[in-house]
Amino acid sequence: MTDARYFPAAGGWDTIDPQAAGYAPDRLAAAVSFVQANETPWPRGFYYDDGRYAPNVDWNETGPWSAVLGPVKERGGSAGLVLQSGRLLASWGDIARADMTFSIAKSYLATLTGLAVDDGLIGEIDEPVAKRVPGPLFADAHNAPITWRHLLQQTSEWRGELFGKPDQIDHNRLVAPNADNSRKGELRELQKPGAFYEYNDVRVNLLSLSLLHLFKRPLPDVLRDRIMNPIGASQDWSWVGYENSWVEIDGERMQSVPGGGHWGGGMFIGAEDHARLGLLMARGGEWNGRRLLSQSWIDAMWTPSALQPNYGFLWWLNRGPHANKGAPETAVYALGAGGNMIWIDRDSDMIAVTRWLPSAKAPEFIRQLIAARG
Repeated sequence: MTDARYFPAAGGWDTIDPQAAGYAPDRLAAAVSFVQANETPWPRGFYYDDGRYAPNVDWNETGPWSAVLGPVKERGGSAGLVLQSGRLLASWGDIARADMTFSIAKSYLATLTGLAVDDGLIGEIDEPVAKRVPGPLFADAHNAPITWRHLLQQTSEWRGELFGKPDQIDHNRLVAPNADNSRKGELRELQKPGAFYEYNDVRVNLLSLSLLHLFKRPLPDVLRDRIMNPIGASQDWSWVGYENSWVEIDGERMQSVPGGGHWGGGMFIGAEDHARLGLLMARGGEWNGRRLLSQSWIDAMWTPSALQPNYGFLWWLNRGPHANKGAPETAVYALGAGGNMIWIDRDSDMIAVTRWLPSAKAPEFIRQLIAARG
């Protein structure tokens, strides 16, 4: 159902009338009102009055390892948009404002990994990362077999410390509605790489650093040149690392960026720019006749992993016990803490971006959005 003829020019979108697109205007308006009425309870500045960082409160993270190492910027209010066949169907709030986006940055890392594969910087994703990344990160017997697939599917079981954060900090971490993280940070026995799934931000940051070694350029620069500028994204987004994540590669000092805002930093980006990335993905990696990312890589990103069938390569899939039952199984989404989402419904060529809608409320918004099209 993809309309390959329309791609938004830089700086704006063509709009589409809800009725012409097959939506009931009143039900569409009700879905938007639902989002606006359910903004995340996280404080706008991300710190509670007692000084605690809101994400760490949600994840039950305390102690010296939980120190925030990157910048934190006050967020805006509820914002987002819905695209139908690439055209703007609905929007609310400040969709241009560059806010923190937390783990949606992981899906951008998956995109960069695809560029590395397309460029031949990675031979194939089941090769050991140690084959192309020098130094001690993958040198010991436990870490040496870790592959790119393991890092992308969060099954690497990598052991070590990166930028002052040990892998243990996210041991026993669960990511699901109402997840019990009472044991998060408790040391557990590691399994062999590829044998166990665990959502672990230290290991995702390791993927980012590994890609930096391949590109030998700051990843934000690669993303801007290869993806964001060609799709007409704004110049307002940024991707920043930690105060201690500077490394030297081939004599050049550059900052490694994280796959989220767990300890500050990460991507600061607007809903409009997210929507452009979502549209690129939905269009199979092509933008207005120009191939930016291979279709085969997008297919790989959205293939269920053996250990976590609702997870691909740093993208979530609408499958398994936590799936939105009212939405198609082919839907995929990028998800960030605090209520950030890029939802891609490939069957109906619909994309929705939400900012600061709690993940527990997102399924109801999607249900209402689909019902508005009924």
